Amino acid sequence: MQPLLPMEKYFGQFELVHAFYGAMPTGVSVSETGRIFVCFPKWGDDVQFTVAEIVEGDLQPYPSLETNLVNTGNITMSFVSVQSIVADGRGTLWVLDTGAPNFSEPIQGGAKLVAVDLSTNTIRRVYTFTEDVVLPTTYLNDVRLDFRVGRAGYAYITDSSSRGPGAIIVVDLENGNAFRRLNGAISTSPDPYFLPKVEGEILMNRNPDGSTFPFRLASDSLAISPDGKVLFYAPLTSRQLFSISTEDLRDRRIQDMNLSQYVQYWGEKGASDGMITGAKGTVYAGDYENNSIRKILPNGAMETIAHDPRILWPDTFSIGPDQYLYVIVNQLHRQARFHYGRDLREKPYSLLRMRIDEFPAPTFS
Repeated sequence: MQPLLPMEKYFGQFELVHAFYGAMPTGVSVSETGRIFVCFPKWGDDVQFTVAEIVEGDLQPYPSLETNLVNTGNITMSFVSVQSIVADGRGTLWVLDTGAPNFSEPIQGGAKLVAVDLSTNTIRRVYTFTEDVVLPTTYLNDVRLDFRVGRAGYAYITDSSSRGPGAIIVVDLENGNAFRRLNGAISTSPDPYFLPKVEGEILMNRNPDGSTFPFRLASDSLAISPDGKVLFYAPLTSRQLFSISTEDLRDRRIQDMNLSQYVQYWGEKGASDGMITGAKGTVYAGDYENNSIRKILPNGAMETIAHDPRILWPDTFSIGPDQYLYVIVNQLHRQARFHYGRDLREKPYSLLRMRIDEFPAPTFS
């Protein structure tokens, strides 16, 4: 009789919130009243609507089907390809539209940040960007908000470009003025020495014609401290964690070429797509190479809180008022672009949650 050999240990208690049998989701956000929103960027799947609310187990276009239909005559008031959504805890869902389906050059006026009033389910304001902020290579990836500074607050957005400089885009929500910071800096750029390995295989772009090239994406993950004073960020193709004072980011008296000296390095956290901060200052981050979720305490100590073979590419995180950590699991690495044109994803994709006994970090006083 053959002995039962030791196996890798898996741990972490999570539950299924929703199973997706259609397009692949990337983003999730849970509002202060417990409403759950998800988004589906247009990367090649049949995307009927790019933003949805989960209502009694069903996906409903949000805020309406009309808003989710691209209107070339009024591109700023319709969603093109939404990558990220964030409920701010005070009645607004912020929708980050890449304006770049299939990672194309952003459509003029299509790349934008949209504020949707959750009480009326209507668009309240749209922020578009000038050509020196959203470049031809820009891919707007994630956004964090703080309403304790300025007259109307500030937004911080990552540019996770695969073809141009990464950056953090700072937006004054009072007047819409926006500017790029840490543009092309080491901390916002892909790690040139990083070779991602997922499910035991090297992750790289593999085209149907047999050609290959490295998978490289710039600044992606974002998390903001509970007091709004520190922004944590990381490139997608890197295991490193960085942070910077939001005051320094906003201070344009500091020339961008000198801003990197204000960046703090936290060490390796694992390669992450999504990050989020809790009210206690804990940063939660995925580790897509190891099917894991990790937390980083304010003192820098790191602990893995979930490790399971079903966590196949943990993407966006959100913390709900129920003190659960929500995470989209979408098998991003199994897309056809990484496998010579063969789509290896297996439905359903999933929205999972696990109890963390921590409320979301506030965005206001």
